[in-house]
Amino acid sequence: MNDNFSSSNSSTADFLRIAVQKSGRLQEGSLQLLRDCGLNFSNGKDQLKTQSNNFPVELLFLRDDDIPQYVEDGVADAGIVGENVFIEKQKKNALIRRLNFAKCRLSLAVSRAVEYNGISWLEGKNIATSYPNIVRDFLQKNNIKAGIHEISGSVEIAPGIGLADAICDLVSTGSTLLSNGLKEVAIVLKSEAVLIGRPGLPTEKQQVLDKLLFRMEAVQKARNNKYILLNCPNEAIEPITRIIPGMKSPTILPLAKEGWSSLHSVVDENDFWDKIDQMKALGAQGILVIPIEKMIL
Repeated sequence: MNDNFSSSNSSTADFLRIAVQKSGRLQEGSLQLLRDCGLNFSNGKDQLKTQSNNFPVELLFLRDDDIPQYVEDGVADAGIVGENVFIEKQKKNALIRRLNFAKCRLSLAVSRAVEYNGISWLEGKNIATSYPNIVRDFLQKNNIKAGIHEISGSVEIAPGIGLADAICDLVSTGSTLLSNGLKEVAIVLKSEAVLIGRPGLPTEKQQVLDKLLFRMEAVQKARNNKYILLNCPNEAIEPITRIIPGMKSPTILPLAKEGWSSLHSVVDENDFWDKIDQMKALGAQGILVIPIEKMIL
């Protein structure tokens, strides 16, 4: 693929078509990720498709539940959906990459008045859900026989109106369950946004996808890491280096104050606070933490 891309001299057939949610919890994160990857595009209200003006990608704005079918049919080459939708729809799509945003869980919930004593409580009960395939697989794996009522929305109301004894629905904070008199009792599936695609892309489109995946990896690594600068006594350099080895090794610069150095490195955000405590105990001072925009190894 020519890196000097111009949308004015490229055929739409050469564009990699990516389906994204037209509205809802995934759209903002999907578009932000693509923009962080350097793609410029417009997306007005009620717009059904748009093209990047600096990268051969065309975006289709579709219903989340429809994206796996459009990808399987070849209308879209790839799509960004919740992992729960990817698994539930059971289409001939490949999971290309987990995207580390829009994290949630698909959980079982029952009335707070119920004395729930484990999964065996579900035996012979009725479960309302928008995810019958996932629930069916979960019940089979746990040797539970229960009825499944498929409903497309307002699942939380089902126990209160006598439609079901339990529900299985997406949970992020749990506030919706609480407001409907329900309690979460078991996690069926952990989900996040994923990039899915159809196998056997033409060479030109596969090259575009590979370049986009390279950019996504750089963006995701940057989000998960922070650039850290600190001052420390020279005798602490070796133990601090063991704590934050960086991508290859830290950068170490002598300070004007004798016996002290400035140490620059990268730290995983998940380990950040524990490592800060360890470094402070070794004498680190003046610790600065800076976001990383892109990170290419």
